[in-house]
Amino acid sequence: MTVQDQPAVVLNDGRSMPQFGLGVFQTPPETTAEIVRKAIDVGFRAVDTAAAYRNEEGVGQALDGRPDIFVTTKLWNADHGFDEALRAFEQSARKLRRHTLDLYLIHWPRPRFNRYVQSWKALIRLKSEGRSRSIGVSNFNRDHLERIIGETGVTPAVNQIELHPRFQQRALREFHDQHGIRTESWSPLGRGQLLSDPAIVSIAAKHGKTPAQAVIRWHLENGLIVIPKTVRPERLRENLGALGFRLDDDELRRIDALDSPDGRIGPDPATAAF
Repeated sequence: MTVQDQPAVVLNDGRSMPQFGLGVFQTPPETTAEIVRKAIDVGFRAVDTAAAYRNEEGVGQALDGRPDIFVTTKLWNADHGFDEALRAFEQSARKLRRHTLDLYLIHWPRPRFNRYVQSWKALIRLKSEGRSRSIGVSNFNRDHLERIIGETGVTPAVNQIELHPRFQQRALREFHDQHGIRTESWSPLGRGQLLSDPAIVSIAAKHGKTPAQAVIRWHLENGLIVIPKTVRPERLRENLGALGFRLDDDELRRIDALDSPDGRIGPDPATAAF
């Protein structure tokens, strides 16, 4: 599959975003540049980082301002507020060696601190000034989304949430669809816990693919933006191989059936203490 063949989605601001990319959560800062360079070399065209990952500088070093790579980063919790968010954006842009970012997200709503609306207004300012081409959020529940939309009139382009076959967030995805918000999946492989599931193993074997490729393909078939992370170069090519086949309706239904009400692995945005 060539770079030109890679799938993309159109955001509600009219911009295009690669549907598949590299996540660098928990990638050590000292090895981030090497991993990102290798990812770009094998065909990745999107990288997702965050201030909290402490590896924005490595991403910036690897990309060195390349405009053809779509870069997402995120506002960390300690920087909520209007002025604070603007300053944090400048720090991230400097580390990433870019004047303009492709997508800037609020990492968590932190409802206990009640400053996410102010932060969202700062992101609206950044977009109006052309500093971030698109803006969105991460880990926002429906009530958080309704509030920022209601108070500003601006709908996020993306909500990046925990999403994998055991935790499919169908109600939130339906809300996203109703409002033109693209859903982006973090922990798309369920932190590896899904890869031994009999249904996924059998589906992967039928296609001559790995379980990870089958799960990534499920995300893509559902129109989700997916950013699997890896620090192993051989896994980069493996993950990219998910772009080269399709799942049929029965296979999709079998994976859909893995959804569980207690499938969440990470924190609940409504109660997260950090």
